[in-house]
Amino acid sequence: MGIFDFLTGEFIDVIHWTDDTRDTMVWRFEREGHEIKYGAKLTVREGQAAVFVHEGQLADVFGPGLYMLETNNLPIMTTLQHWDHGFRSPFKSEIYFINTTRIGDLKWGTKNPIIARDPEFGPIRLRAYGTYTMRVSDPARFMSEIVGTDGEFTADEISFQIRNVIVQEFSRAIAGAGIPVLDMAANTADLGKLVTKAIEPVIAAYGLSLPEFYIENISLPEEVEKVLDKRTSMGIAGDLTRYMQFNAAEAMATGGAGGAMGAAMGAGIGMGLGQQMAHPGPWGAVPQTAASAPAYASPPPLPPVEKVWHLAEGSEVKGPFGRGHMGRLVTDGGLTRETLVWTPGQDGWKRAEDVAELAQLFTIAPPPPPLG
Repeated sequence: MGIFDFLTGEFIDVIHWTDDTRDTMVWRFEREGHEIKYGAKLTVREGQAAVFVHEGQLADVFGPGLYMLETNNLPIMTTLQHWDHGFRSPFKSEIYFINTTRIGDLKWGTKNPIIARDPEFGPIRLRAYGTYTMRVSDPARFMSEIVGTDGEFTADEISFQIRNVIVQEFSRAIAGAGIPVLDMAANTADLGKLVTKAIEPVIAAYGLSLPEFYIENISLPEEVEKVLDKRTSMGIAGDLTRYMQFNAAEAMATGGAGGAMGAAMGAGIGMGLGQQMAHPGPWGAVPQTAASAPAYASPPPLPPVEKVWHLAEGSEVKGPFGRGHMGRLVTDGGLTRETLVWTPGQDGWKRAEDVAELAQLFTIAPPPPPLG
């Protein structure tokens, strides 16, 4: 991981780091038994930073470039060591190389379901997962807050903590977004922005940033998804009879004579069952055999609704009376041709003789009295 070039057997002259692991975030330049020569060359490649730690204190930080380790390039170290301008002696210091490139393909997910309130389904439990990328944005802060004295620090050592922060902020974002669960798939990008914005202050305190954050899936518990699938199937099927007829026609087209016969029988049973469910007998929907009842029996027609009338006598309204009662009123003199009558659906009050159904009552002569 590191290459050391020695001009003498005692002093290190070239300091640099090459990494081929792709997940190492911090690597300490090992100097056991060696001192760093004043004026040594420090090479910091693109995507790296070098941090000097002197006697446990964070000192100078170097970005990409080639440096000569002298007093003018080590201002903090010079102050800590009280070096004068003519300093030329070797010195001891810990040097940490930090990977500042993006570390990708990191995964996050909810270990336990998140409880949220859906405007359509009410309280629901959600699970979610996705990926993100991470990079060191502040090497000095990352060293002091996270790494400490770890000589080789990998992404796995911090990813668990980052996942906890993501899940916490994702839970808050979901609970406060008010997005229906059926619309979440269309709003994952907006949810991702909300979560990233909420995470930024917490991650920045570690000296990190998340350049990319993706929500790959938001799902309901398996048992809830099954109920939702049934509801969807009912909506797609629509009319049960027409759905069975379609299945029968499809089987006839693809299954040959045997399949057609079975599909026809299935369609007949399905339609018969649908009719029994729609028009149950006095004891509910009782299965009938083909011999006892026709498969396509029509329900009996509903009886006609009898008309009723109201009578106006001065300021008083009487009724309602059926036609038979109105006939008795004609006989008793309680209903005359001039009596105002009204029935639901009639346009205002009318005289009885102007209503065709009542005018007949005044023209029917009573039969002759019986002979003694």
